[in-house]
Amino acid sequence: MKICFVLNDISTEKCGTSVILMKKAHDRGHEVHVMSVGDFSFHHDKPISIDTIKIPKSTNTKSANKFLEVIQDGKTKKKKISGATIDVLFLRNNPTEEGTGREWAEQAGVAFGRMMQQNGVLVLNDPYALSHAFIDKLYFEELPQSIKPDSIITRSKEAILEFWEKQNKKMVLKPLEGSGGKDVFLIDEHEKNLNQIIDNLNDQGYVIAQEFLPAVKDGDVRVLLMNGRVMEQDGKKAIIRRVSGEGEFRSNFALGATADSSDLTKDMQRIVELTAPKLIRDGLFFVGLDIVKDKLIEINVLSPGGMEHFKDIGLPDFTETVIKAIERKIDYKAMYKGQLSNQVLATMD
Repeated sequence: MKICFVLNDISTEKCGTSVILMKKAHDRGHEVHVMSVGDFSFHHDKPISIDTIKIPKSTNTKSANKFLEVIQDGKTKKKKISGATIDVLFLRNNPTEEGTGREWAEQAGVAFGRMMQQNGVLVLNDPYALSHAFIDKLYFEELPQSIKPDSIITRSKEAILEFWEKQNKKMVLKPLEGSGGKDVFLIDEHEKNLNQIIDNLNDQGYVIAQEFLPAVKDGDVRVLLMNGRVMEQDGKKAIIRRVSGEGEFRSNFALGATADSSDLTKDMQRIVELTAPKLIRDGLFFVGLDIVKDKLIEINVLSPGGMEHFKDIGLPDFTETVIKAIERKIDYKAMYKGQLSNQVLATMD
């Protein structure tokens, strides 16, 4: 299998989920390529070309950090190849992490992914599904209300203040487009800068005002789904509790949260069961759910992560499960000889 991972920028990539997935694919004998989201080229008379770093077959590193060093050391140069020669394009770039001046990069992966798909390449997650779910917090609102906290999405300060009053003057405010816990605020009756916070968030675009869930004091639980099911390996489930630091209500690893174990509760299972049919229908292969007690608070379809932290709680990293699933999809694609759409293949188990 010839698989190419699309990152925001190779030079700034950290050792996380994308890197450990690349290493596992390489360890299993696949031809692994990596590219930045700015490395696509379109030619009107031929398939899209891509500038990639091909991981040398001889690469033999014990750790993911060393594997990333091989990618970033500059010894292996990028080479332009035809995108049509790739079996799998794995879109792992996160548009919400693009900074000022890189607005061009936000939708490039999904857009070029659609074109690669038309050239017969298996693209994960399905790029048409990603186009639909591109603002994942808005996609989240298409899910059943019974599994979500009360919320509004608006740019109206008056509507936000009315919601705050309705919630007994305690709510969470965050930008509609964002990740990693950035610009997420817990607003209570003692907040003196509420108007300023709303104005600053409004400058970024739409704002989500969300019901505060007291159970968040115990952290949230990240559940990783693949093909609409909780990922499993060696009898273990890909579930991890993220416990926020003292004085912090946000449970993001990027903000210092620590990892703890968690069982799959009945409430979590119900959320999975109500979410999975839509994910499968839409072609979303690899998805992260963030759950607080009996409520789903976020869904990540663009670049779900956290797999590198499973080892901290004695679990497998589940990379073998993911790569084996992709191998099966390539087998199905070959056996059915064009009868299955990318969207269907994306969530076939």
